[in-house]
Amino acid sequence: MDDDAGRNACAIESPKGRPCPFCGTSMDHRHCKYVCPEHGVVYDCSDTFW
Repeated sequence: MDDDAGRNACAIESPKGRPCPFCGTSMDHRHCKYVCPEHGVVYDCSDTFW
């Protein structure tokens, strides 16, 4: 196996999450909640999504 192929596989970025409506930063999805690194929990599963 080519060593470069292994390095390139690790360089693939994961897709960005839903943007925060306040600042546009990608939010993390955790346990039915969308969490902005700047603002904390922005949405949970009981909220209506756009």
